[in-house]
Amino acid sequence: MKTYEDSYSVAVVQASPVYMNVDASVDKALGLIAEAARQGARLIAFPELYFPGYPWFLWIGDIPYMAPFITAYHRQSMSTDSPQFQRLQQAAREHNIYLSFSFSEKESATLYISQALIDDQGNTIEVRRKLKPTSVERLLFGEGDGSDLKVHRTALGNIGELCCGEHLQPLSCYALHAQNEQIHIAAWPAFSINGFYSLSGEVNTAVSQGYAAEGQCYLLFACAVVSVQEVEHYCVNNDMRKVLLPGGGYARIYGPDGRLLTSPLAKDEEGLLFARVDLSSITMCKFLYDPAGHYSRPDATRLLLDPDCRRAVVTLSEHQEGAEPAECSDRDEIIPVDR
Repeated sequence: MKTYEDSYSVAVVQASPVYMNVDASVDKALGLIAEAARQGARLIAFPELYFPGYPWFLWIGDIPYMAPFITAYHRQSMSTDSPQFQRLQQAAREHNIYLSFSFSEKESATLYISQALIDDQGNTIEVRRKLKPTSVERLLFGEGDGSDLKVHRTALGNIGELCCGEHLQPLSCYALHAQNEQIHIAAWPAFSINGFYSLSGEVNTAVSQGYAAEGQCYLLFACAVVSVQEVEHYCVNNDMRKVLLPGGGYARIYGPDGRLLTSPLAKDEEGLLFARVDLSSITMCKFLYDPAGHYSRPDATRLLLDPDCRRAVVTLSEHQEGAEPAECSDRDEIIPVDR
């Protein structure tokens, strides 16, 4: 393990993917990665389901309307051994940059809302899955489990990831706080669904700012933008156009005291946000509040976390009968985090 880098620059993406086109979205992402590296960033974070784009059709139509989009979305989703995934690993290695991205992960016939963390040598540190897809996302995506709530020790510090509405699940958030998370990557789609204030950018930037202050960690809030082309692609009538709106970009970077570290982009603007991380600044924040340390009350309240991977089928040989199921070694390795 390399020595920690105490101070470095990070980048957060606010941009639309090339909707329903994973290869073109990777091409666009490679340009953003190169630009972030050129400006000195050691880590870049992408929005939720940037590859192949967020499935907005789930929010605006019925099953007959969705059916062709569902088929196309499966076709454009990628696996962890796909050429598209390997291109992203190669980009991290070529530009000497850590890479966090969210993608529709295809395993057999099931899709998952996943996040990958790649180091600056192109090695996969983690591929985690969203524990519970939000609302209508459950029509399309499967669920993760307790093995997807990990913080990983890296040369940039202790890094954790969550997607979108997972930030409104206090127990999942606390599971990461308790692992001494220093850098948190929050992947969000655009805030473009009209009619639910709880899905608005105003609410969820507040949620993210609160996460940074509660966990005393840097929070990288990556967010997409809905393009006019996406609206026209998915909306076949004016009623749909009243629900799915263009824009919706709310990318932010927060410090461990909850402070906004960057000036936001316009809601319909694409680009990168940059900020400086200084891990030593976390010390005084933890001095005030450490929810899983000196500020905890385990005699009153405690979190029960099951970190094991759950598989639908576990095959045991005769001499293994009664043995415990194996961990998910095919997905990622449990890396302990020192406090």
